[in-house]
Amino acid sequence: MEVRADTYLWAVRMFKSRTLASEAIKGGKVKLGDVNFKPSHVVKIGERFTISVGDQKKIIEVVGLVDKRGNFETARKFYSDLTPVQTKEEKQAAAFFEVNIRRDKGSGRPTKKDRRDMNDFGWE
Repeated sequence: MEVRADTYLWAVRMFKSRTLASEAIKGGKVKLGDVNFKPSHVVKIGERFTISVGDQKKIIEVVGLVDKRGNFETARKFYSDLTPVQTKEEKQAAAFFEVNIRRDKGSGRPTKKDRRDMNDFGWE
């Protein structure tokens, strides 16, 4: 059985539609190992996909081939999730940096309090 990469990623419920899967592959959000590939790539058992959506990164390995979309439990049988598990502390640290480092674009010049906070944090 031959399955296209975009169809496979849709069938194992990584994307809501095959079009979204295809666009993500074309846009370089999905990699085969560390290499970009086309949506028409024929998936083989044992291949590893790295999927980057937003700040999240997911690594999956193909365990079985499927071309029809099913429920989550069925889809879960066709891949193994190799994404490293973040500890609670790592999640809190990531949330802290997300909230405190970024400023909204167009929010204007930092106030005196904002500058003091940045200096306390270690920014010049």
